This record gives sequence, C-alpha cells and structure tokens, in this order.
Amino acid sequence: MSVEQAGTFLIGGELPVPRMGFGAMRLCGPGAWDFPEDRENPPRVLRRVVELGTRLIDTSDAYGPEVSEYTIAETLHPYQDGLVIATKGGFTRPGPGKWQTDGRPEHLNRALRNSLRRLRVAQVDLYQLHAVDDDVPFEDSVGALARAREAGLIRHVGLSNVTLEQLEAARRLVPIATVQNRYNLTDRTHDSVLERCAELGIGFIPWFPIGAGALGRTESGPLMEIARAHGVSTSQVALAWLLTRSPVMLPIPGTSRIRHLEDNIAACGLQLSSAERARLDAMA
Repeated sequence: MSVEQAGTFLIGGELPVPRMGFGAMRLCGPGAWDFPEDRENPPRVLRRVVELGTRLIDTSDAYGPEVSEYTIAETLHPYQDGLVIATKGGFTRPGPGKWQTDGRPEHLNRALRNSLRRLRVAQVDLYQLHAVDDDVPFEDSVGALARAREAGLIRHVGLSNVTLEQLEAARRLVPIATVQNRYNLTDRTHDSVLERCAELGIGFIPWFPIGAGALGRTESGPLMEIARAHGVSTSQVALAWLLTRSPVMLPIPGTSRIRHLEDNIAACGLQLSSAERARLDAMA
C-alpha cells in the first residue's frame, strides 16, 4: 500500500504532492463543531496520514471552527519537508452543521492571519476561498487573496465551490493553483470546470469524493459488482475511478478512523480495466 502509486501532481507547478490527499474536517466533533469526544484520536489519525506518505492535508478555519487547524499544528508542527497544509477562509460558523458565507476582504484578511497563527506558519502553502459570497463582489474576495499573495502571506491561491465563469474571472486577478468543487461518481455537475483545470494544469480537489459512503449502500450495481470482483471496498473503487478521471484530480477523502484511512490510501494501487471504467463512467 503506497500513496505514490497514484502518481504526483505539482501544485502551482512547484509543490509536488502524491495525488491522494487527506481532508481534515472529520477531525472535529459532530457537525464539524468543537473537539470530538475522543481528543486523542485525531492526533493518531494525522500521524498515520503522514506515515502513509500523504503530503496534502486540506483544512479550513471553519472546521470546528478552528479545531482542525489547531489539531494539525499541535500534532505535526514542525512540519516535515514537503508536507503541504492547505486551508480555506470564507465561512463563519453560528453553530453545529451551520455555515454562513463571508467573503468580505476584511473578513478574509482576518481569517488568513488567524490561520497563520493557528498553523504556526508565516505563509500558507495553499489558501483557498472557501465559498462565493453572493453579497460581496467576487472580484473583491479574490482581490483580497491576490494582495495577500503579493504580501507573501499566501504561496498559492485556490478556489472552492466556483463555476467555470468564476474561475476565469479569478484568473484575471491572480494565478489559481487549485479548484475544490463537489465531484464524485454520480455528481459530475462540475465536469466543465474539471476539463478547464486539466487544460490549464490547475489541480482539481473533489470534495465529497465518495459521497460519505452513500455510493456503496446498495447490494447491486456496477460499483458493488466491481468492488466484489477486486475484493475491495466500494470506497476504494470510487476513489480509484476519480484518479483515472483526470491527471489533475487530487482526492482528499476524510475520515476519523485509521482503518478507513488505510482503506482509502489502498485505492492508489487499485487498477481498473477499461471496461470497468466505462461502466463507472456511465453511472453519472
């Protein structure tokens, strides 16, 4: 089991990471709120993430809020060479399971500086606009990140939950290294964004990559049949399919359990036949 089997990608053309990353939202309590009941478990998971060779950890100031970033720093700082910690700003959290967008430049500036403090770094390798705020001009939000990049606080800028038009608008203001949109076997709403990212060499980070397990809850169908044929989980098949979908695809499945983490990483070595890929392609 090696994360390197899926190949590597250069974020921003310069930061090499294995194409299977880790999403750190589930290191928090239910509803991405507060610390989990077992405070010792998240550090165990994070240490195993690094042991398995993962080099891209994706988090946000909204996870907890703040809990995920604090946990990452307390567990992994000082960070190993080559470990890319990506975080995001653009949400506020009024309560468990509740999310409110805030794309005002003053909020993003404050959120970025607080993330720098919590993560114990002088510069964030990859800082992403977490969501588009319909009450704030998109160019204002992206412009704030562009200025922070010029000031050296951000190495690379990413976007999340954006349309193709918004991606192009952002690119006119600042180089975009990654896009993080919802994408999985049955939800390919952002195929056009993925295709554009592939053309430009922009990393595409699919969130909800295995549909929180919902994709594998049936007893029949292509996903289950292919999983049984290989003797693996449906999650592994779904992740392996994502990796074949595009060379810029960077899945970041999240989990709070080491067993599931290891299962996800094992997808890097799963080889799907062209016939199997065609059956999975048809599930959209």
